[in-house]
Amino acid sequence: MRITACYILIAAALLNACASAPPLDIKNVNTAITPSEAVAKLDNMRGRRVLWGGVIISSRNLEKGTLLEMLAYPLNDRQRPRLDREPLGRFIIEHSGYLETVDYAPGRELCLTGTVSGTKEVKIDDTVYIYPAIASEQLHLWPKGNDGEPQFHFGVGVMFHN
Repeated sequence: MRITACYILIAAALLNACASAPPLDIKNVNTAITPSEAVAKLDNMRGRRVLWGGVIISSRNLEKGTLLEMLAYPLNDRQRPRLDREPLGRFIIEHSGYLETVDYAPGRELCLTGTVSGTKEVKIDDTVYIYPAIASEQLHLWPKGNDGEPQFHFGVGVMFHN
């Protein structure tokens, strides 16, 4: 009986570790601010802490830091971008250190905490867009592949593969 209870506790701990949110400090974070609202109300939003996430569109290392252009998505309860929802707009992450652009490549998902620092103009084709700029505090790059949810497969049978 004790051995079974021990196995159940170990399994529960492993599942919890796999399904837990990234270790971001989200104290004093305003989760209601969207990228479009940050641009529209910049004077009121500057300096506010946000928790945003999305998909990397581009990454570029500069002399003093890295810029990531992001397509924002709503976050799930684990702070992972919900790619099955409508995007919330674009934003720029200003990271003060070096980030390896092979790891922080287009298509990768991440979430972050940071403060609204201003805006950046980004030219796409012939049009200039204004995006909110976020001074990053903490970044979490999500693993490639599945959405991070635990996956269970049960079955009995035979499978042939060519």
